Amino acid sequence: MALSKKDRRLRIKRRIRKIVTGTAEQPRLAVFRSNKEIYAQIINDATGTTLVAASSKQKDIKAAGTKTEVAATVGKYIAEKAVKAGIKTISFDRGGYLYHGRVKALAEAAREGGLKF
Repeated sequence: MALSKKDRRLRIKRRIRKIVTGTAEQPRLAVFRSNKEIYAQIINDATGTTLVAASSKQKDIKAAGTKTEVAATVGKYIAEKAVKAGIKTISFDRGGYLYHGRVKALAEAAREGGLKF
């Protein structure tokens, strides 16, 4: 029997998470994409804490435009907050999504904002 779209993504996510972990020196940038919104968190897996978070639901991010443009805005915003918090290098966790579209826009905007990964 074929996997559903959600089960397929979760299988890929588990495979990625075996490899990608966040430490104090290099935390993990995790992305979650719903149909309407996009969320990003910078996580230290060693302590299980979220260091920085941003989403398209925040009042200062609610930008008019396409979902891809909003994702880029979230990427820039999380990069600014991370640099202020002293985070420069991260490992990127695409969460089982293809590196394409909104996920790619968020990642490239975070790179432009000063994060290295």
